[in-house]
Amino acid sequence: MALHDPSPWMLLLLLAAAVWAGAQNALAGGGSFITLPALILSGLDARAANITSTVALFPGQVTTGFAGRSLATGADNLSLRTLVVISLIGGAVGAILLLVTPPRLFEGMLPWLVLFATGAFAWGSFRRPPATARPLKPAQAMALQFAIAIYGGYFGGGIGFLMLAVLSLAKLPVRAAAATKNVLAGVMNGTAVLIFLFSGEVRWLQAGVLAVGAIGGGLAGAWLLRRANEKVLRLAVIAIGVTLTVGLFIRAYR
Repeated sequence: MALHDPSPWMLLLLLAAAVWAGAQNALAGGGSFITLPALILSGLDARAANITSTVALFPGQVTTGFAGRSLATGADNLSLRTLVVISLIGGAVGAILLLVTPPRLFEGMLPWLVLFATGAFAWGSFRRPPATARPLKPAQAMALQFAIAIYGGYFGGGIGFLMLAVLSLAKLPVRAAAATKNVLAGVMNGTAVLIFLFSGEVRWLQAGVLAVGAIGGGLAGAWLLRRANEKVLRLAVIAIGVTLTVGLFIRAYR
């Protein structure tokens, strides 16, 4: 469906939201909680907003994953190559499922997806798997990563924390788990983005503005990394997620 171009003021709002999202992703994660409502406010339906946000934020994910690629690794009896292949396939499956979901149905699902993503973010921010937890078997880790990749291609909120939990339970050291989840996030979204590029659902003007802003915000976030209070930032993301969830429920079911 063709839409009129957003006004200059709306483009400025999208740019500001993207700068915030890029910095937020660099500092604590959760940048899509900023870009998604901004895109909906600009006039996009929920599905097109989700697709456009995914495409726009993808370059930043690639940059992050590439920067830490030397630390990325597999777990015992589970190679990084296997995790990459699983993430590629799962991301593609999730993207296809999203494209066959009617926009109205997705709009009704969106509050529940954001609620889940907010819960995953809160859990990952303030709770860690106990050191005494039983390690995951390779087949279990593969199945969980495939499920996360499907969810990542479909929506993606909170995937970083979900993968950190799985990789930590697979007994990867924290630093290696963080680098590995960054690589896998880029991989699963890479296949999703490739499919979205040919879907006709990407709003390129908005995506371009968001991409530029997110890159600038990411650079600012890297500078702020040693200065900002990460706990406060994570609490802010959770507060945004709760507010967004309530607003989306009201919008979808009024």
